[in-house]
Amino acid sequence: MRSRHRRITAAALAAVAVLGLPACSTVLGEQESLADATSLTVGVKTDQPGLGLEDENGDITGFDVDVALYIADRLGVSAEDVEFTGVTSANREQKLIEGDVDMVVATYSITPARKTQVTFGGPYYVAKQDVLVRAEDSGIRGVHDLEGLRVCQGEGSNSAARITEGLGISVRKTEAPSYSACIEDLREGRVDAVSTDNLILAGFLAEDPSSFHLVDEPFTDEKYGVGLPRGDIRGCEAVNDAISRMYQSGRAGELLDTWFGEAELKLVKSVPQFEGCV
Repeated sequence: MRSRHRRITAAALAAVAVLGLPACSTVLGEQESLADATSLTVGVKTDQPGLGLEDENGDITGFDVDVALYIADRLGVSAEDVEFTGVTSANREQKLIEGDVDMVVATYSITPARKTQVTFGGPYYVAKQDVLVRAEDSGIRGVHDLEGLRVCQGEGSNSAARITEGLGISVRKTEAPSYSACIEDLREGRVDAVSTDNLILAGFLAEDPSSFHLVDEPFTDEKYGVGLPRGDIRGCEAVNDAISRMYQSGRAGELLDTWFGEAELKLVKSVPQFEGCV
C-alpha cells in the first residue's frame, strides 16, 4: 500500500462513509482494504521512549513499533515492506485522511470524536492516565493534588480535559508541541506536572529516574487503538484478529516485558475488549 494505493484508499473509503455503503464494496472498480496490503506505511511517535523513539541513525524502536510489525506480519506483509514515519498527536487523523500513512500505531486513544474521522482496530493495549512530577515534589500524591497547578499536555491530546472536564479539577493547562517537550518543561520548572498515559510517562521516567517521580495513582482507561482509514471494516477485522493472536500466543506479554518490565506498573497481558469495527 504505497503512495498510489494509499491515495485511492483514502478517497474510496471516504466515499463509502458518505454513501453509507459497506466498506468492502467495490469502489472505483477496486476493493480497497488494509487486509489486501502488500506493503505498509505506518505512523508512529518518534519521541516517546519505550513506545516509539528515533535514534541518531534514524531507526525507530519501541512497543508500538513492534506491535505494528506483528500486525503487518499477520497481514502477510514482511518487515522489509513496512515503512515507519513520524506522526504527532495533532496530525494523526490528517495523515490517515490524506493517505500519507496506511495505519497509525502511536498511543492513539480511542475516543468518540476520533471515531468520526477514522476507523479503529483494537485496542491493542489499555493504559491508565497518571501523573509525573519532579522527584522532589512529594506533596503531589494524586490527581486531586493538581488543583491550581500548571499541568502540561501534548498538542492534540485530551489528557488535561480528562482532569478538568472529567473530574472537575481546576488546573492551569499548558500545551507543548509534544510530550517530550512537556517533560523538558517539567524538568526546567516551567510546569508542575505532566499527566498522560502511564506507559508514556514510564518511558520518560526510565530515561531519567533521578529527576522525576511517577505518582502511580491512575484514574482513567486509555484504549490504544490502531488507526485506519475511515470505513475499512475488513482491515479493522484483520487487525483485531492479529491483536488477539498476539495476546493468545504470549507475544504481547513478551513485548510489554521487553519495553516496560522494569517499570513499576501493573502490565495487563490479557486480550483487551475490542471496541468493534464501525
